[in-house]
Amino acid sequence: MTAAPETADKDDADKDDQASNNPLLDMFRRQARRPSRGVGSGFIVSPKGYILTNEHVVEGATRITVGLQSGEKFRGKIVGIDEETDVAVIKIETSQDLPTVTLGDSNSAEVGDWVLAMGSPFGLDQTVTAGIVSKKERETPYFTSFQRFLQTDAAINRGNSGGPLVNMRGEVIGVNSQIATSTGDYNGIGFALPANEANFVYRQIVAQGKVRRGFLGITLDSVKDEFARVYGLPEAKGAIVMDVTQTKDGQLAPAARAGIQSNDIIVEFNRQPVANAQDLIQKVASSPVGQSVALTYMRDVEGKLEKHTANVVLGERPPPQVISTTEEPSGKKKESDTKRNGPQLGITLAEITQQLVAEKHLTGVQGLYVKNVDPNGLAADVRLAGGQPALSEGDVITRINRVPVTTLADFQRLLNGLKPGDPIVLNVSRYQRELDRVSQRIVQFTYQ
Repeated sequence: MTAAPETADKDDADKDDQASNNPLLDMFRRQARRPSRGVGSGFIVSPKGYILTNEHVVEGATRITVGLQSGEKFRGKIVGIDEETDVAVIKIETSQDLPTVTLGDSNSAEVGDWVLAMGSPFGLDQTVTAGIVSKKERETPYFTSFQRFLQTDAAINRGNSGGPLVNMRGEVIGVNSQIATSTGDYNGIGFALPANEANFVYRQIVAQGKVRRGFLGITLDSVKDEFARVYGLPEAKGAIVMDVTQTKDGQLAPAARAGIQSNDIIVEFNRQPVANAQDLIQKVASSPVGQSVALTYMRDVEGKLEKHTANVVLGERPPPQVISTTEEPSGKKKESDTKRNGPQLGITLAEITQQLVAEKHLTGVQGLYVKNVDPNGLAADVRLAGGQPALSEGDVITRINRVPVTTLADFQRLLNGLKPGDPIVLNVSRYQRELDRVSQRIVQFTYQ
């Protein structure tokens, strides 16, 4: 089964037979317009004609033609899309029920399992390639929070997008979505969205036309070894609250209304352990909007971790562009304007002055202002989950290893006490111009 979007060029406002003083333009107008066509794949998940495919397969399509294995062709209609997972649901109208695939449990797939990738690579419909599951829950800086792919070495090429990845029981365990390539074609690494996530998206789109995901209104980082060592946690598990956000209309987010604060460590969600930030995001997103959930978290109070619980009524996750608070690093200051502090980390710091408070919108922020990050220093090698630099000009370091720092002498004294192999956990604040507020985050790495 294939879903082939056909995107026709928009008609020119001028008619072909209109007169023109430009003979060359007249010649181009007389040439037949060629519609732009794209070919992708899909599979039927309901006898009533519902089909799953990738959002990028049908993106921008003005006409969708669906060809079945029987040779029949139908016009397809987009029911809904989900940008977070790159999934689209389309529907065709038929006079009889259609044969369907079986959606399997993608969580039960194991590395080494044999799989088949089906689709229409290069327009060659009904093509089947074989391989194994190479990796589960693959994520990279290029994927969204809800794209933790099954990686496979089954050949996936252009046109395979939206097709099924099938196990040896004939169950669909993934939607072929992306490839890692330097040429544009098969290089032995392909990615399929797990069927469990695709099924969640499909059922929501059919029921309400869009996907509604639970939302706490916090930004998270995972507890890593450095953080666990600094905070005395028995193991590197849990999700750190970096920042508690506001909704688009400026109201408090659900977590803020429940009293959750920056630097809290969420260890349980509805009495289920939280492994890391991604695990918590998945648990929250798969919970119904409006549901009351129980959070168990640890809070640092005067150097000791205290255990707390809170009930939070989940809001609705806003679109990706509303959630994003990423800001590009600003330009570097001239070296003559800076004085290098903390040479072991490769950063230049300055104590916060009233002028900085006014210029950088840092009212109420106490810490050390990052004026420059040496590209050859230790700090420059530390990256956030999305691949962005962990520290950049404009950041304010408020604490290092749980200790507040407001003077250069405080910071240097703490650094002088470190030895190679020691963990470093920085609390960092930054003014977000697009949100007109100061946000918080955690930076974790090992001193070398």
